Parts: sequence; structure tokens; C-alpha cells
Amino acid sequence: EHSDLVGYDATRAVGIGAIKYADLSSDRVKDYVLDFDRMLAFEGNTGPYMQYAHARIRSIFRRGEVDPSSLDASLLALGEPQERALALALVGFGAVVAQTAASSQPHRLCGYLFDLAQTFTSFYEACPVLRADDDATRTSRLVLCDLTARTLASGLDLLGIESPDRM
Repeated sequence: EHSDLVGYDATRAVGIGAIKYADLSSDRVKDYVLDFDRMLAFEGNTGPYMQYAHARIRSIFRRGEVDPSSLDASLLALGEPQERALALALVGFGAVVAQTAASSQPHRLCGYLFDLAQTFTSFYEACPVLRADDDATRTSRLVLCDLTARTLASGLDLLGIESPDRM
């Protein structure tokens, strides 16, 4: 019963998030096109893509049986170009939030979240996380994963969109 409720909650969050994100991701001075197929797509600059990126990262911790709160962020080491690119993308969050608030242009935050999710995908494809070569690298990459998931969740929350841990 509980798993059905979790599935329902995630489905509801994705549906509502898809519509909110589609509305907020468009520059308000451009024409608005209501396209449910695009809104609900799990690829491209859509709410479901952002929510799925968050859930996918959280699944890494479940598979690895790692509690993100047990990680020591001071152990972050950025050896690979994809690790550095992801860290730089994460550092930009505060500035984007400030620009979004100052300009009242939520599409800026949406664009940042989409870029962050794509940067994470590049990192994840190039840098093994749970099967890293050594414990220090594994821990560092898990820290990057956790920071990315928390940043995606914070950004979506600012847009009024839920970030399910499972989808």
C-alpha cells in the first residue's frame, strides 16, 4: 500500500511540476505554447527531466547504501575535468538565484538547473562514482552527487516544484 502511495505522490509531483516548470522556464516576453507532450517529456529543459535528475542522483546513494549526511565535504578533490566543471556549475547557484530574484525572470533559474543537470550527466558518464578506483575518489564524487541533488532540489523548491527521491 505504502509503495502505491509513494508512486502516486511522485506522479502527482511530476505532473504539477511539469506544468509549473513549463510556465516558468519561458521568458515572459515570448509567446506561450501549451504543449503537454513537451511539458511531460523526460528529456530536454522540462520539469520531469529536472525531477528525474534529482531522483537518479538519490538512487546512487540507495544503491551504494550511503547516507549523504555521513559525507565529509572537506574531502572534495577535483581531478577530472568533468568534476571541475560540475563544481564550477554548483558554485554559480547563488549568483543565479540573486539574478533571478533581481530581474523577476524565473527562466534564468530554469536554464541554470537544466545546465546543471546536463553537467551532472557528463560527470556521471565520465567518472564512476560507486565503482571509483579508491575510497577517497568515491567519497569525493559522492560529495559532488549530494551537492548536485541538494542544489537541484533547492532550485526546484524556489520554483514551487517538488523533488521526489524516487520516480
